[in-house]
Amino acid sequence: MYYKIREENENHFAWGSIGNISEGRKNLGETMPVLIYRLLLFTMKDELYKQFGNEKAIEIFRNAGELAGSEFARHMLNLEVPFDDFVNQLQCSLAENKIGILRLEEFDLESGKAILTVGEDLDCSGLPVTGETVCNYDEGFLAGILKEYTYREYVVTEVDCWATGSRVCRFCALVKEGKK
Repeated sequence: MYYKIREENENHFAWGSIGNISEGRKNLGETMPVLIYRLLLFTMKDELYKQFGNEKAIEIFRNAGELAGSEFARHMLNLEVPFDDFVNQLQCSLAENKIGILRLEEFDLESGKAILTVGEDLDCSGLPVTGETVCNYDEGFLAGILKEYTYREYVVTEVDCWATGSRVCRFCALVKEGKK
């Protein structure tokens, strides 16, 4: 097996790491129930909370989401199309991949500020109300996608969540200060 020596902060993930799913799962196919995804997600989050604390676990999930969003954008979206076409293809891709139903409520092309909602969100739709937002991975995922399209660093914060009593997840995306 080939091992590449990597810098400490270099990503070990590469798009090819996903493998050929259709070849490897000829009988079971490419889909799986949301229940199984959430089982992985929430047990991983629980273990990270126990080992590193809440703040660090959230940071890890956001960072992982950002890496996934960047890779998703580079490999699943055409980043060279006009803005409206980009939003349309992003909406279609998220729906086709059963990630969620994206709506763009606001986007200021000059400042980069965006308000987005995701309905039927993979991470939280149907969860009990706890009063806390839980979609930290999605915050990073959206930041990664926006970064790849706009070439600007983003901070994305969930402001409404199924777990806070909303029926959609609402995210506020802002360009990081000094990162144009």
